[in-house]
Amino acid sequence: MTLQGKIALVSGATRGAGRGIAVELGAAGATVYVTGRTTRNHQSDYARPETIEETAELVTAAGGHGIAVQTDHLIADEVLRLVERIRAEHGQLDILVNDIWGGEKLFEWNKSVWEHNLDTGLRLLRLGIDTHLITAHFALPLLIERRGGLLVEVTDGTAEYNADHYRLSPFYDLAKVAATRMAWAHSKDLAPYGATSVSLTPGWLRSEMMLEGYGVSEDNWRDATAKVPHFIISETPRFVGRAVAALAADPDRARWNGQSLSSGGLAQVYGFTDLDGSRPDAWRYVPEIQDAGKPADATGYR
Repeated sequence: MTLQGKIALVSGATRGAGRGIAVELGAAGATVYVTGRTTRNHQSDYARPETIEETAELVTAAGGHGIAVQTDHLIADEVLRLVERIRAEHGQLDILVNDIWGGEKLFEWNKSVWEHNLDTGLRLLRLGIDTHLITAHFALPLLIERRGGLLVEVTDGTAEYNADHYRLSPFYDLAKVAATRMAWAHSKDLAPYGATSVSLTPGWLRSEMMLEGYGVSEDNWRDATAKVPHFIISETPRFVGRAVAALAADPDRARWNGQSLSSGGLAQVYGFTDLDGSRPDAWRYVPEIQDAGKPADATGYR
């Protein structure tokens, strides 16, 4: 699998899934623009240590070419300048991954719309929806100039799962369902140009914030299952990264146009694994084991 000569933009690549996707695109040989708000000289309201420069360096170390560009995707002029820079430097865009989020500290678990803080709820929607639309508005015209482009809208949960499961709060629920619908809508506009649009969800992600929250590291993540047994189905951010790389390298990727996909589901099709050699299929496990009230057991699911 090679993406040599391909130009990718991974928006929201400071940490988590975005970083994992950027690194795996780099491992396949792509040039990857990585964006986010946190740099070595500026920290976003997340107050996290990860930076876009670190992500770019990881992309390069993996075999690609990482380029960090500080961008707030709520500011249209910044996104426009980003796309103009990509055009000026490479004249093409082959892969756009919309992974912008930034809402982990904003949503309130299991609170109705009247109980949830209104200001933070509305900002969550702006971060999860407006940023994706603003980025698509400026980046897709460059992507469609060459046939075969790929747009990936990263979300949480498959369309099938989210259709009949309430996701934490009305604000969070709407933000995550909207990304899936956006991918479907974009697929209609992109198809005449030979481009493909999909939504993609990782499973239970062992992001930097998740590992820190559980008091573990990637080396001893299984220790967290003592308190959170179903964490046994979790996956690294690189797993969803390999899903994106597999899609981008598939000459027949148009078969997925408009579909809602998952890292675990695509692993069964393309044969890639997580870093430990397993294939965690979280969105099959969650309804069949976790939601069904069965004891945690990933046998047959990874």
